[in-house]
Amino acid sequence: MADFIGGSQYQATLARLANKLQSDLINGRLAVVGISGAQGTGKSTLASALVKLLSSQGMTAATVSLDDYYLSKTHRQQLAHTVHPLLAQRGVPGTHNIQQAVSDAHAVLAGEAVALPRFDKALDEPAAPLPAQQLDILIVEGWCLGVLPQSTAELTQAINQLEASQDSEGYWRQYVNTQLAGAYADLWRLMKPLIWLKAPDWDCVCLWRAKQEQQLWQQRGRGMTETELARFMLPFQRLTLASWQQLPVIASHIVLLDQLQRPTLLAAD
Repeated sequence: MADFIGGSQYQATLARLANKLQSDLINGRLAVVGISGAQGTGKSTLASALVKLLSSQGMTAATVSLDDYYLSKTHRQQLAHTVHPLLAQRGVPGTHNIQQAVSDAHAVLAGEAVALPRFDKALDEPAAPLPAQQLDILIVEGWCLGVLPQSTAELTQAINQLEASQDSEGYWRQYVNTQLAGAYADLWRLMKPLIWLKAPDWDCVCLWRAKQEQQLWQQRGRGMTETELARFMLPFQRLTLASWQQLPVIASHIVLLDQLQRPTLLAAD
């Protein structure tokens, strides 16, 4: 992602975003910023760069991932037992402590201190939260931010082998869709602006996520096999495809990525 950060056009867009947020602060409006994008699109990289830039301008900013709100393994196993077995895997709406995410966003907007959560993916469990702090700006990044519920017709058709074989009746899809219509939508409404990092297609998303897994193998000496990763990605496919249909008219700022992850930034000021 070095080109992503180093390019002058990218830096100019960062500056425009920071100036807009700073203007909102001058007018007394605290901000919760959303960064949406599929796996491997550079959400955390952009969030960290934006926090650094805003901090250099005298604002107190922090970033949290939607992943940091994942439910514990025990909680997800309870959902798997009572709702649908596919909910044992973290990822889709319904596997997060979304009420806490909404509460944290409201706290920032109210000028209250907030202790942001962290999730340990290696242990697949929540970790100790960060110390409480009062923020001018909270940047939330996540793979499905801004995605809206789908229609009954859209839910009816299985879009991959996982849905066809393990959710043939569509109960899992319906549950996830109901979650999107509830507290997740409440969180999406609080995120202004919403920045979207748009991958070119699903094959690229899987390739970029595989590169991330290779890095984890190098760092930790363990991770998912190629077969395990291919299975892991399938629950994310439906909403990722939906994002390409929905977010072009929802996002405030769009970053188009080509197959080599080279960005073209579109300003929507």
